Amino acid sequence: MTFKAHSSAVIDEPCQIGEGTRIWHFTHIMENSKIGKNCNLGQNVLVSNDVVLGNNVKVQNNVSLYTGVICDDDVFLGPSCVFTNILNPRSHVVRKGQYETTHVGKGASIGANATIVCGHNIGKYAFIGAGAVVTKNIPDYALVVGNPSKQIGWMSEYGHRLIFNLDGEATCEESGDRYSLVKGVVKKE
Repeated sequence: MTFKAHSSAVIDEPCQIGEGTRIWHFTHIMENSKIGKNCNLGQNVLVSNDVVLGNNVKVQNNVSLYTGVICDDDVFLGPSCVFTNILNPRSHVVRKGQYETTHVGKGASIGANATIVCGHNIGKYAFIGAGAVVTKNIPDYALVVGNPSKQIGWMSEYGHRLIFNLDGEATCEESGDRYSLVKGVVKKE
């Protein structure tokens, strides 16, 4: 075994778990899920059937990843953040064939207790604030907060707020990386 799992974890076969991944207490990995290399799944995490996690994904405690969730490499999922997979759930109506897909782009961070309504995509390096409720697609590098979530700015790949000058240029205070903002789209130069 090339990954480590606590003895209380439940891992249903078949599934794929990458080398160096750590799975902690009371976590359940369901069949046909794919987890990349060097991931960390905290306590009491559920990874449902057919969920896909890229490499180096960090899933904090008490997160449920339902069928339809796809996370690219380097995604951070904060404690108790929530994903849904049916837009109009009813206990008495079976809608297993109607799961919506939610795609979380490379390097995105989702804060503690945030809710991601299914069928909406999170752009690469986007930053979802704690407690936010995402009800629409989020662009690359966007900073969103609130319920429903509202974009209030832009973030660098290092997780710092980008302040664009009049020419639409900004520099990350930690990395020194430069970014441009043109017609509402941020790109790293």
